[in-house]
Amino acid sequence: MNSVAGGGSFLSFPALIAAGVSPIPANATNSAGLWVGSIGGARGYAPELRATRALLVPILAVSIAGSLLGAVLLIRTPALLFTRMIPWLLLFATVTFAASPLVKRHASGTPRNAPWQLVAQFAVSVYGGYFGAGMGILMLAILSFTGFPGINAANALKNVLSVAINGVALVPFIIVGIIDWRFAIPMAAMALVGGYAGAHLFRRLPPIYGRVVVIVIGAVMTTVFFRR
Repeated sequence: MNSVAGGGSFLSFPALIAAGVSPIPANATNSAGLWVGSIGGARGYAPELRATRALLVPILAVSIAGSLLGAVLLIRTPALLFTRMIPWLLLFATVTFAASPLVKRHASGTPRNAPWQLVAQFAVSVYGGYFGAGMGILMLAILSFTGFPGINAANALKNVLSVAINGVALVPFIIVGIIDWRFAIPMAAMALVGGYAGAHLFRRLPPIYGRVVVIVIGAVMTTVFFRR
């Protein structure tokens, strides 16, 4: 789901909650598990990634800084407050995902990152380090103005940025010991296979199929958490 359309956290995060993991450790564990999957997705887009190298350094730098800030904010958030925020975060991610086709690519010519895109990417990276569901969709919306000739190049850069954001967030999570490795390790193994396979599948299936599945799951999970 993350490689094809995004939104994998709509399944994995609620699954961890259902398995009895507390919300903040569940969020950290989810980041750990899906981080490996984003590596697989980035590797699957290796040919398209070569065309984005010139844009990588500045946007990668702001992503790292934002992710670290978001992870520290999560650690400092009281557990009860974060629990009450979960349905709102899921709702935000679901609405953003559903509305993303409305964002049109206005950039043309040589691909480049405008200053406002770097600022927006920093904000998305803070959100990614803090929670992360729907982060990939937000990044694709920002990258849609970069001037790439197609969606695959944007997806390639998005996956690399996801590797950086989730990987940097793991550092403070590991230091304070809030990752439940009983779940993170098998999640990582499955996410690696799924991420790599999904990147290849994306070239063969219309993205609308993946989008519909993600939106339905996001809406259901949001409703469940609001009721709880």
